[in-house]
Amino acid sequence: MGRTNGQARPARARGKASPRSAGRGAARRLRLLTVLPLLAGLLASCDSGESGPVRLNWYNFPDDSGALAGAADNCTRASGGRYRIEYNKLPRGADGQRQQLVRRLAAEDNTMDILGLDVTWAPEFAEAKWILPWTGSNRRNATMGTLEVPLQTATWKGRLYAVPYNTNTQLLWYRSDLVPRPPTTWAEMLTMARDLAEQGKPHYVEIQGAQYEGLTVWFNTLVASAGGSILNATATAPSLGPPAVRAATIMRNLATSPAADPSLSNQMEDQNRLAMESGTAAFELNYPFVYPSMKANKPDLFKSFKWAPYPGVDPGRPSKPTIGGIDLAIGAYSRHPDLAFEAALCLRNRQNQMAAALEGGLPPTLRALYSDQALVKSYPFAADVLSALENASVRPQTPAYQNVSIAISHTLSPPSAIQPRSDIENIGSQIEDALESKGLIP
Repeated sequence: MGRTNGQARPARARGKASPRSAGRGAARRLRLLTVLPLLAGLLASCDSGESGPVRLNWYNFPDDSGALAGAADNCTRASGGRYRIEYNKLPRGADGQRQQLVRRLAAEDNTMDILGLDVTWAPEFAEAKWILPWTGSNRRNATMGTLEVPLQTATWKGRLYAVPYNTNTQLLWYRSDLVPRPPTTWAEMLTMARDLAEQGKPHYVEIQGAQYEGLTVWFNTLVASAGGSILNATATAPSLGPPAVRAATIMRNLATSPAADPSLSNQMEDQNRLAMESGTAAFELNYPFVYPSMKANKPDLFKSFKWAPYPGVDPGRPSKPTIGGIDLAIGAYSRHPDLAFEAALCLRNRQNQMAAALEGGLPPTLRALYSDQALVKSYPFAADVLSALENASVRPQTPAYQNVSIAISHTLSPPSAIQPRSDIENIGSQIEDALESKGLIP
């Protein structure tokens, strides 16, 4: 020890430093004087929490149009440096989206600030205390000018738990070269389809018949249009009854008629779009995204591609199509709930909803936008969408919705095998079991 190259270091006189060592000491003191203020700044920033703008995580469906990313950027700039919104893309499928949110919220993840919820999830998340209620000025700002039916999807037990970001509804799309006047009821539409089939013309009715959420939406729309509901007013028991039997009968009538596409039991929204564009169908029940697609992909067919209200069950009774969309909720474990509420309101403001409509094809939830000429120009069917939204129905509101939907879609699949009365009794029994279940679906 104390040796270099095997030689002892020469002893220095006590209390006396060489000029060289004195220079090194001065340099060390200078470095300390420089570093100490930096250390103090770091310690201060650790004590005060985050430095710079607060990061708010927004979890939502993956948007390819750029509208959601643009909204995050707009609101980040509008915050004046107080927060930065990070747009995090959830999986494409609704089941994958819900699973990711549920797992992270169950773990009390405090980075879950703004959550894009499917319109069926608010009761489940609210009951689990994973999202915060909207109260006071936040609630007033969220409801001001917002369509009433989308607000219903965000409400549970009289409390608002989310703010509608966008909505959606189906229309009847038809070919005016085959059908000069659109049908107003399902019975009339099936008669028209049979007549076209006898003439050897395109005649299919394209609708979502696969064993998934789309089949539940079809059933719910028919039940509501027949004047009924799947659950009672308090969501404590199944309602169903004659309207549900009529709905199941209509579904079977389509599936066993010439109007049925041979692929009905496997079809979802995009397969319906492609089938209509192929020229084999006369009618399509689908969302407005099919309009720009037909315009881009089949300009010849687009010339006769028209729209009308969703057909009703009874003459003179308006249909009640089931709405979709996304509601924005605030995570209960967020470290910055006040900023998150403010940011969520910004994300769904007039400017950002207009961009989502024009760029992403997502119908807005602010009523005033439906008379805006910029929207009407791109959405010539805006008035029909608004009318549908104002008369729309919502899916059963219950924390057990996932089980309710599975009971419906599995029992009514395939539509050609439906036994209306016995299947409705079976669905009712399964719904009773679902409503009595404890806890949440994983």
